[in-house]
Amino acid sequence: MTQVTRVTEHGGGVWSIPVPIPDNPLGHTLVHLLDTDRGPVLIDTGWDDPTAWDTLTAGLAACGASVSDVHGVLVTHHHPDHHGLSGRVREASGAWIAMHAADAQVVRRTREADPSRWLDYLQEKLAAAGAPEEHLAPLRAARASGRTDVPGQRAALPDREIVPGELLDLPGRRLRALWTPGHTPGHVCLHLEEAHPVLERRQAAEGDTGRGRLFSGDHLLPEISPHIGLYEDPDDTIVTDPLGDYLDSLERVAALAPAEVLPAHQYAFTDAPGRVRALLRHHEERLSGLLALLTTPLTPWRLAEAMEWNRPWEQIPYGSRTIAVSEAEAHLRRLVKLGRAEAVPGSDPVTYQAV
Repeated sequence: MTQVTRVTEHGGGVWSIPVPIPDNPLGHTLVHLLDTDRGPVLIDTGWDDPTAWDTLTAGLAACGASVSDVHGVLVTHHHPDHHGLSGRVREASGAWIAMHAADAQVVRRTREADPSRWLDYLQEKLAAAGAPEEHLAPLRAARASGRTDVPGQRAALPDREIVPGELLDLPGRRLRALWTPGHTPGHVCLHLEEAHPVLERRQAAEGDTGRGRLFSGDHLLPEISPHIGLYEDPDDTIVTDPLGDYLDSLERVAALAPAEVLPAHQYAFTDAPGRVRALLRHHEERLSGLLALLTTPLTPWRLAEAMEWNRPWEQIPYGSRTIAVSEAEAHLRRLVKLGRAEAVPGSDPVTYQAV
């Protein structure tokens, strides 16, 4: 039985294909197809899963193409719901895969990772954040059992580098990369510097100077804020500031003022500057709320427990708790960098307090 996938034609040689993410509340990744003079190019590919692959190939057919026609894959960032099927697309079509150098390094490092060393690193990191024994025990058990699976070890290595500020080599199109770190160190948005086939005429009549379209990946979404955690690297001695990176990147996107934003989740929307302002307010309010919690010294783990999430802490699964603690640490780093919080000298595990 032939699968039918509902695709959206956005005009001007742009389509979106909703590719499902297994067991994830986001539901799907919007894979975008951009027609070029050399054939279709995909922006992201979706999760490496049989149903996702069938949906992607059916979606391409609904757009009047096939996977063998695909000329290239542009990856906004290395996460598996965006990069997962890239390798399979390349095998089926001979397409190149392009990614920012920082995320390509993450893929390379993960493929080469020693699982035992990675588990040791994660265990030490969580212990230093104040994780309780019941959270550390499964990591110790995995280490003792010699478990060898590390998420992302099969991810495809890219063939090309997406260089920020440069036009991509797409015949007949003007697509420029914008480096927007925060969600990942090498996240990129892709600015289609061509007049929107509908919106720009309407917006110009209303005095709006919006220009082009922006493929925003996970950087700018219409209703939710992406996860901002720490950039994980056992060998990295640099203290990064992912939340600071994200906020700075938001400002750059607002300055573009595209006529329309085509994100990788949810739906297309307009008024990018307005959405950026809302996200900046959200993060400032969240930082202020964390400062109120830090009137009493807290470990990153205790801070994560006290933060507001989309469900009570008791209902958050094991793996998601690790992600939540990483997000709490990213916010703590921003507060420390701003001089609004500091580590309590001599605390072990380290606790933080408002200044």
